[in-house]
Amino acid sequence: MWDDGGVTACTRYWFRECPVKTTSFNPARFAPLDASESARRLQETWAATLRGDRSPIAPRPVIGQSWQRVKRFGVQPEQGTGSVLLQAEEIEHRRTSTALADVMPVLSGGLGSVADASLQIMVVTDAEGRVLWREGNAGVLRRADAICLEEGAAWSEDTTGTNAIGTALTAGAAVQVHSAEHFVRTLHNWTCAAAPVHDPRDGRLLGIIDVSGPDCTFHPATLALVDSVSRLAESELRTRHLASIERLRSVAAPILCRLDGKALVVDTHGWLAAVTGMPPVDRVPLPNSFGAGRYWLPPLGTCVAEPLPGGWLLRVTEADTPGCASRVVLDLSEPRRPCATVAGAAGSWAQDLSPRHAELLYVLALHRQGRSAAELALDLFGDPTRTVTVRAELSRLRRRFTGLLDHRPYRFREEVEVEVVLPDDPIDLLPQSRAPAVVGARMDGRRQGGQ
Repeated sequence: MWDDGGVTACTRYWFRECPVKTTSFNPARFAPLDASESARRLQETWAATLRGDRSPIAPRPVIGQSWQRVKRFGVQPEQGTGSVLLQAEEIEHRRTSTALADVMPVLSGGLGSVADASLQIMVVTDAEGRVLWREGNAGVLRRADAICLEEGAAWSEDTTGTNAIGTALTAGAAVQVHSAEHFVRTLHNWTCAAAPVHDPRDGRLLGIIDVSGPDCTFHPATLALVDSVSRLAESELRTRHLASIERLRSVAAPILCRLDGKALVVDTHGWLAAVTGMPPVDRVPLPNSFGAGRYWLPPLGTCVAEPLPGGWLLRVTEADTPGCASRVVLDLSEPRRPCATVAGAAGSWAQDLSPRHAELLYVLALHRQGRSAAELALDLFGDPTRTVTVRAELSRLRRRFTGLLDHRPYRFREEVEVEVVLPDDPIDLLPQSRAPAVVGARMDGRRQGGQ
């Protein structure tokens, strides 16, 4: 659990393993190292890396990759961590417009009190890394003011360098950053652990929850706690979504029973609440900008959309058929917001992609001849046996993008023209992805750029 976004290196600094091998963690087999010695080793690694020298202990991969990114952003190790704060009105607007507000009681109950008792603070940011809420130990809150870890501040990597909030945003996974693993020296006496929270309705990143405090409060279990609470928050959002679907279904039932022809009712994210005159679907992918009127939707054809409380009534026009897309633009130029634009004879349509679906479409765009489930499992997980997961994701993807994909093997249909828009720097290609195919493409792009 600690290898990718955890604290493997930190625990090596803090604990000395006995030669006896064991398959489970046993505290009796570990002897604590001196905290000052741990900080010294991290400091040596940081200083050697900045000088371009080889350090006896290399930074963890997640930290080393972050250091490379922030240097490209122009972040300086001796700079401050200040940023221009959002105005109070803008902070309040962002609070009220995010689903994170619905789960703040869960976050406060799961982390706020623990942070206070352990001389730390809990911080909640939006998807841009802007601090929206914070709470915890009063003394640490005052210390946080001195490094601009306050409401409205920016904590993305391009602003503040390597830190748990910004690095979790980029990596798309839980991350712990301790002491001199921070790129900016000002943060070397801090420790932090952060995890992303995604909207279960569409996979969109909502923000980051973080626990930060003085470096003496470091504990390797903090990351697991933060990650667990983030998953608890996502579970709460999922429960609320199911309840809203049930409410929408009660509204839809009397409307659909009076209609002839094909029609369905979906929520604002396209999830099905009720249907008549046609087979049910799990979800209708709605365009990024959607309102009342006539639309062409790939799974359905031309539809007339009418607003309902909490969703939309979609009436399918019988004269039209769904048709097949002739062109797909897979836009990966924005690291945190992959998007697919689908165009056909009846019109065009665009939608943001989840990280997994972006990976799959990217790999299929590279291999127009097609890939088997085992090959895709190797591309995505480095494990050809994980075909069940691949088939489940492809099934969801094919339902969302009807007319685009074939199977046996999985591929874009021959008549579909596919264009991939890549980021300017190859290292920004789906930066949250650990899929071997994506990691390999980043490395190939960097090598070619260096020629």
